[in-house]
Amino acid sequence: MTTVDEQHGADASAMRRALELAELGPARGVNPRVGCVVLSPAGEILAEGWHRGAGTAHAEVDALSKLAPGAARGATAVVTLEPCNHTGRTGPCAVALVEAGVARVVYAVADPGDHSSGGADRLRAAGVEVVPGVLADEVEAMLDDWLFAARRHRPRVIVKWAASLDGRAAAADGTSQWITGAGARADVHRRRSAADAIAVGTGTVLADDPSLTARDDRGHLLEAQPVPVVFGHRAVPADAAVRRHPNPPIFPTGDDLAADLEELQRRGIRSLFVEGGPTLASALLAADLVDELLVYVAPALLGGPRLAVGDLGIPTIADARRFRFAAVERLGDDVLLVAHPTTHPGGN
Repeated sequence: MTTVDEQHGADASAMRRALELAELGPARGVNPRVGCVVLSPAGEILAEGWHRGAGTAHAEVDALSKLAPGAARGATAVVTLEPCNHTGRTGPCAVALVEAGVARVVYAVADPGDHSSGGADRLRAAGVEVVPGVLADEVEAMLDDWLFAARRHRPRVIVKWAASLDGRAAAADGTSQWITGAGARADVHRRRSAADAIAVGTGTVLADDPSLTARDDRGHLLEAQPVPVVFGHRAVPADAAVRRHPNPPIFPTGDDLAADLEELQRRGIRSLFVEGGPTLASALLAADLVDELLVYVAPALLGGPRLAVGDLGIPTIADARRFRFAAVERLGDDVLLVAHPTTHPGGN
């Protein structure tokens, strides 16, 4: 007979394999990466599956589809995310597992979706044994951005700026290229590529005509490109560089930043990398919608009025927005400060 420790070990081993399968799926988009391993009552792998993107079979159904009818009866399904409980482009995975005769379901992380959660309860109601939380930390880390966006109903907002030692983002005449050196700029492009979207305001587009692409040190496009997002009402010229971006740009008005972010999340954007001048960054900070600051500091003094951040509506030191340093990195002559809010931002 299998002991409790042996069962836990078998569950964890199968979950690690399910994690490997999940990572085969697309890292961007509306849907999470999910992997599934179906085990026989004796603990042997019967089938494996993973989710390949919106409109395709979910991981559980993908795995079950590889088995003959009745072959999953009495089996254990090990899934990285709680089986869904709703009908979208595909049916509820919880129902598919019950109908296949699966006796036991092991999952790592609960589904945070308003419409898709509840699969575990449906399975239990059908008499299926449910074991949650196996390797939860590892799966949370893999699904970090997707879980954040699903739970908060908005992307993770990362605000970046480069500044001199005295906090200036540009000289008095408006010139800002380049405050920081090549190492800092390369780090910015790497982080751009890792984000789902990159945002600026129309003022930045009209003043600087940025391409909003992620490039290597030779100026070549990196494989992963963020979706360009331009906030504001002013018209963007037809020949603007952003309109030649590999991904079609999105143009929210910026009148209601929380609503704009919710719409971006509905479009599958999980992380938003905010660049440009101080106007957009200041508005997001004032609205408590910033989850991470990336501040590249150059050992230079500029003086003058061109501050990296504008008015945040803070009248006194007691009301200062407090952050904690998560990392400090040396990049050539420059320093990168990574900071997170001491209390989690509000705003959905």
